[in-house]
Amino acid sequence: MSEKKLFRSSANKKLCGVCGGLAEYLGMDATVMRILWVLFALLGGCGLLAYLICALIMPVKE
Repeated sequence: MSEKKLFRSSANKKLCGVCGGLAEYLGMDATVMRILWVLFALLGGCGLLAYLICALIMPVKE
């Protein structure tokens, strides 16, 4: 049984790889994840802070 782990993507990244890694973990397209993250940032207001926290905490997939 393989265990799913959340990593920042080193191959599918634009800034830090957070959206790419999250998209891989959830099994969805990274572009859709980026659009959702931007909408979350614009509508909720805390998306940028959440992205920065994830970029600092999530390890990079090697």
